[in-house]
Amino acid sequence: MDLVLRIIAAVGSLGSAVAMGTAEQTLPSFIQFIQFNAQYNDIPMFTFFVITNSIVCAYLGLSLPMSIFHIIRSSAAINSRIILVIFDTVMMALLTAGASVAAAIVYLAHNGNASANWFAYCQQFNSFCERTSWSLIGSFGGIIVFMLLIITSAVAISRR
Repeated sequence: MDLVLRIIAAVGSLGSAVAMGTAEQTLPSFIQFIQFNAQYNDIPMFTFFVITNSIVCAYLGLSLPMSIFHIIRSSAAINSRIILVIFDTVMMALLTAGASVAAAIVYLAHNGNASANWFAYCQQFNSFCERTSWSLIGSFGGIIVFMLLIITSAVAISRR
């Protein structure tokens, strides 16, 4: 179960990073030489989101051999399992921070804020906002998988 959950979380975080990292839309204007462009790296919180998802995906890829080792040797040292749970918790916190920051910006992009004079960005850049929203869904799905991963690992440790 640990291996499957790690693979699912890695695919979710990689998909979210790629979807956000390739989010871009260009709008033509009435003046021929001016175009309005929206990219993920225009907003620092989206850049943080891509970086955190990439770090989490790399960690999950590096933790797969340890997971396979625990499958082969089910009586493996509890210390390695505890260390893995600690790192899983840290990575879940990092993923949650990145997804939360990006979710706040996506909310503002969809709804704006009249008291701060921020207009709804997504009224003009529909494709860009749609892609960033789907990216968030994948990242929050990864957070849920991390929670399941930590719970199953804790249960496995407590049985020893």
